[in-house]
Amino acid sequence: MAFRARGWRPPPPPLLLLLLWVTGQAAPVAGLGLGSDTELQIERRFVPDECPRTVLSGDFVRYHYVGTFPDGQKFDSRTFSSLQTSNVGPINSSPLPSGPSYDRDSTFNVFVGKGQLIAGMDQALVGMCVNERRFVKIPPNLAYGSEGVSGVIPPNSVLHFDVLLMDIWNSEDQVQIHTYFKPPSCPRTIQVSDFVRYHYNGTFLDGTLFDSSHNRMKTYDTYVGIGWLIPGMDKGLLGMCVGEKRIITIPPFLAYGEDGDGKDIPGQASLVFDVALLDLHNPKDGISIENKVVPENCERRSQSGDFLRYHYNGTLLDGTFFDSSYSRNRTFDTYIGQGYVIAGMDEGLLGVCIGEKRRIVVPPHLGYGEEGRGNIPGSAVLVFDIHVIDFHNPSDSISITSRYKPPDCSVLSKKGDYLKYHYNASLLDGTLLDSTWNLGKTYNIVLGFGQVVLGMDMGLREMCVGEKRTVIIPPHLGYGEAGVDGEVPGSAVLVFDIELLELVAGLPEGYMFIWNGEVSANLFEEIDKDGDGEVLLEEFSEYIHAQVASGKGKLAPGFDAEMIVKNMFTNQDRNGDGKVTAEEFKLKDQEAKHDEL
Repeated sequence: MAFRARGWRPPPPPLLLLLLWVTGQAAPVAGLGLGSDTELQIERRFVPDECPRTVLSGDFVRYHYVGTFPDGQKFDSRTFSSLQTSNVGPINSSPLPSGPSYDRDSTFNVFVGKGQLIAGMDQALVGMCVNERRFVKIPPNLAYGSEGVSGVIPPNSVLHFDVLLMDIWNSEDQVQIHTYFKPPSCPRTIQVSDFVRYHYNGTFLDGTLFDSSHNRMKTYDTYVGIGWLIPGMDKGLLGMCVGEKRIITIPPFLAYGEDGDGKDIPGQASLVFDVALLDLHNPKDGISIENKVVPENCERRSQSGDFLRYHYNGTLLDGTFFDSSYSRNRTFDTYIGQGYVIAGMDEGLLGVCIGEKRRIVVPPHLGYGEEGRGNIPGSAVLVFDIHVIDFHNPSDSISITSRYKPPDCSVLSKKGDYLKYHYNASLLDGTLLDSTWNLGKTYNIVLGFGQVVLGMDMGLREMCVGEKRTVIIPPHLGYGEAGVDGEVPGSAVLVFDIELLELVAGLPEGYMFIWNGEVSANLFEEIDKDGDGEVLLEEFSEYIHAQVASGKGKLAPGFDAEMIVKNMFTNQDRNGDGKVTAEEFKLKDQEAKHDEL
C-alpha cells in the first residue's frame, strides 16, 4: 500500500501447497518440523491476499495473541519480555497480570530480533504480514527451558501461541505515498503554508477505521507545513492537486508516537490516511481570471460604479455546484466596485466587455471567509463562470448612431410631431424583445407626450423621414429596475433599431387646435347656426370638424379628435351648464394666425 516490500520470501514448495489444499488450513512454515516437541512449529492459519511487507528482524510490531499449554489451558502473559530465558537476559521477577492481549483489549508492542522476546517468538514473527494469523508451537529450549516461571510456566513447558499481527514499522521508515487518482489538469499543488480542505478515512495498518471526515460530513480544514498537523501528514499532503486522491501511510514516530492520542489511536500505531483533496489556497492569493470568450468588438469595459447584469455558475474548486443564475432564469444584477458583492467578485467584474465570458477564482478571504454562507462551506475557494449580459452607469444618457440619412433631411422631428416608425428592440447581448416589422405595422406616437419611455422619446428627436438609427437606452431612461414582466428584464439596457416612415408636423406647444388663416369676426354667430344665442356641444363639434375638413383649421395630430373637441368646448363652457353663450365665448389671445378656441 505504500510500504517497501522488505523481507520478500519465495512461495512454499508444491508439497506444502498440497498439504494446504488437503487440510483446508495453512501449512506450517517449511523447514521447521511438523511433529517434534523439540523444534519450533508454525502454522499459517490465515494469510491476507495482499502482503506488501513482512516482519524483519529489527522491526517494531503490534500484535494480539493467546498463550496456552498443549492441553488448552491459558497461562497469564502480559509481555514476552517479562518471561525470558536465562540465555537472553535476566528473568523479570515482577508479577504477571491476568489474561492474554485479547482479554486486555490491547496489543503487545515490541521490537523483533532485539532480545525482547523469547527466542521462539522472535523467530516465529519473522516473515508475518499484517492481518496474518499464525499458530506457533514453541519448545522449552526456545521458551522458558527447564526453569520455567514460578507459579505460571512449569519447567520444560511447550507453549502454544495464537498470534494475529496488527502493525509493522521500522525506525528507518518514512512517510509512504500512493496516489491512486490524479486529475488530468493539475495547475497547482500544495506548498508549505497553503490552506487546504480535504476528506479522509483514517485506519490502522490492519484496516480498522479510527476516524473519518466523511462520517462527520465536514472536510478537515488546516494549514500545511506549519505544525498544525502531525509531521507525517504535513509531509504527505505536499504536492497534491485538487481532485487528487492518495493513501498516506505514516509510522508512529511521525504520528502520535508511544502514547497515541489518548483516545482512539493507541501508542506506537502506524496510521493510514485515504485522502481526497477538495480545496487549496494561500492567504496571499488574489483572485485569478481566465478569459473564456472575449468579443472582437469591445467598445466599452466595465468600471467601478457601473451596474452589471450577468449570468453565472458558482462551484467549489473540486467542481461541486453551489449556485446558478441560470437555474433561476434571471441575471444577477449589481453595482460593482462599491461593496455590493464579495470583494473577489467586485474585482473580478472590472474590465469586462458586454458578451464576455470569464472564469473568476476567488480565495476565501475575498469570498465568504472562514464561516461560509448557506451551502458554501467555510474557507472555500469559489469558482464563478460568468457571462456578461449588459452594463451601464447611472450617469449614462442615450446613445444615438445614425446608420442612414436620405439626401433631403431638412425636416426634423420635434415635440408634438406625429411619427410612424418601425423598430427592432433587443437587449445588449442581441436577445430580440420585440419587432414591428414582425407584426407588420408601424408604431405611432406623438413625440414629447410620454407615449414612449423617456429614452425613446429623446432618441426619436431631430430625425427625418427615411432616416435609420440605433438608439441605446440605459434602464433609468427605459423600463427601470422593474422592467416589464415577461417582456423586458429589470435594469436592462435596450437597443432600438429604428426607421422613421412618416412625420406629421404637430402644433405649437400648448395648442391642440389652430386656424390656418384669418379668424372670422363673427365666429360665434357662425357656430350658432340656429341663432338662439347658445352653442351646444353638437353644434360646436360639427363646426370644428367642418373647419378641419376644409383646411381652415387643424387639430393636433395623433390624438383623439373627439376628445380634443370636447375639451375645447368644456374650456368655453365656463359655468358648466352644457352650453356656451356669446359672453362665455372667447379666443385665446395670441397671433391671429394661431388663434385657438
